[in-house]
Amino acid sequence: MPRINHRERVDSLISQFWKDGYLTISRKHGNFLPAPERIGSYEIDALGKYKKNYVIGITLNEDDLLNPRILAKLKYLSSRNTIYSQKKVKLFIAVPSKFLTRAYDLIAGLPAENRDCIKLVPITTSL
Repeated sequence: MPRINHRERVDSLISQFWKDGYLTISRKHGNFLPAPERIGSYEIDALGKYKKNYVIGITLNEDDLLNPRILAKLKYLSSRNTIYSQKKVKLFIAVPSKFLTRAYDLIAGLPAENRDCIKLVPITTSL
């Protein structure tokens, strides 16, 4: 099974943004859009918007899922609110489909208010 590179993972994440109606504001590996700024001390892969709702997108691979600090990153990013209206910002996490159960187990360790703001996006090798 071929490994999916980071650009393909971000492309799959952006496709999910579009399916859910979000416009891409910034993304990594894009030709025309700027790279997203860090949120706190964490790098993100994409940022999207639909009307006044925002979404943060990150991609994870097997190494990221085994990293003990990933739980703190997910908790921080899934607890973000917009500046003025204090609306919750949704977090899309793109994960290769063979590691999806590991990602679900990881998210199960988060508090309920954080889990409600997270959507897992499976990535298949056939893009």
